[in-house]
Amino acid sequence: MTKLDEVGAWIRDRLPTLLAEHGVPAAGVAVLAEGEVVDAAAGVLSTATEVAATPDSLFQIGSITKVWTATLVMQLVDEGLVALEDPVSRHLPGLTLADESAARTLTVRQLLSHTAGFEGDVFTDTGRGDDALERYVAGLGDVAQLFPPGEQFSYNNAGYCVLGRLVEVLRGKPFDECLAERLFAPLGLTHAAASPYEAIVHRVAVGHVRPEPDAAEVPAPMWAMARSNAPAGSMLSMRARDLLAFARMHLEAGKAADGSSVLDAGTVAAMQERQVDLPDIRVMGDAWGLGWEVFDGQGTPVIGHDGNTIGQASFLRVLPERGIAVVLLTNGGDPYGLYRDVVGHVLRELADVQLRALPVPPVDPPRVDATRYAGTYSSRVADLVVSQDDDGRIWLEMRPKDIALEMGEQPERSELVSFAPDTLIPVQAQSGLHVPFAFLGDDGAGRARFMHIGRAVPRAGA
Repeated sequence: MTKLDEVGAWIRDRLPTLLAEHGVPAAGVAVLAEGEVVDAAAGVLSTATEVAATPDSLFQIGSITKVWTATLVMQLVDEGLVALEDPVSRHLPGLTLADESAARTLTVRQLLSHTAGFEGDVFTDTGRGDDALERYVAGLGDVAQLFPPGEQFSYNNAGYCVLGRLVEVLRGKPFDECLAERLFAPLGLTHAAASPYEAIVHRVAVGHVRPEPDAAEVPAPMWAMARSNAPAGSMLSMRARDLLAFARMHLEAGKAADGSSVLDAGTVAAMQERQVDLPDIRVMGDAWGLGWEVFDGQGTPVIGHDGNTIGQASFLRVLPERGIAVVLLTNGGDPYGLYRDVVGHVLRELADVQLRALPVPPVDPPRVDATRYAGTYSSRVADLVVSQDDDGRIWLEMRPKDIALEMGEQPERSELVSFAPDTLIPVQAQSGLHVPFAFLGDDGAGRARFMHIGRAVPRAGA
């Protein structure tokens, strides 16, 4: 029995128990090592129907889709149809943002590396037609520029929708068709779907959410977000093995299983190169490449991406120098705890790689003066209000709005404590995760200009 066989046997044996421990209804797992693949699944795809998960079951991969979108863009680069330093407006002359100068000058590279600088959490539903993405991009004219293009990292869903529209325009086809023709077909994928209409012919996982903070999880009231956000991760679903086939192409210098070229070898390498460092919030990568997250401190290069949709979470980790990749797809509960148990075990056994510990609040955090942090930070999806009471305790009020309210987000109040210089962390975890809040910059009055939680959220009125 090979080491991979042992890992596969462990997953099949332990997965049902781990699902129960973490309250995850179902999961699919696939692992690649030494050119061989093992996969497994357990649980139920919906607690309402109790349909059993199988290795061929489809889960939404969420924002892992962004690496697929980046791959489609890099195919255009390979063909000489676009260059990374091109202003996007050269190919999308109708692109408008609130900052006209930024709209004219931001580049393809900046969109791919999340450094374009405009507000990224824009989830406008422009319908289900083939023009959804075109209409979405046409509606970005009032989207604020948070900082000059290239200045810093701020995770940008809207930027990837712009990239998806770039693909549509240069290919002359809807984004879904580009995915199918340029990636599904050459990779030989049989259980991947770019829309609910394709997914429904397979066994498909449903996300699970809590209607109230203390309530039990129930099947989500909707399966997917708007089609307009498909290039950012609102639609794409597949079985774990098919996602692994995509990762394998990136491990094998852009070659598909049949030897055909999907990407140039140099392009594959370029996508993995560090483009921008992230604030030290420790729940995302340490840096970003062209689509890929880059993780430091593992003893070997590690790239990947995570994804979250409505009650579903996905994880992809790739070790380019070791020929190893692992996929975990889930549909509720505590996916991060399951990730640490399953992906952590796989990487330890196959590569002697230890996952970095997730951030947790200190046992005895020092009291800090929160004057620099206090105030309201505002985005399209929520207002985040930081305050400090007379006892010196720091509080965060999250007030969802617009699409977040429509999706069932509820106002929350949580306590924050000191975690690192200019960084606070919640006392209570959400979905098994304590996400630190980094406070960056200066508004001219000694207060932080941004709250950074993977995306830069500006101080209101700054």
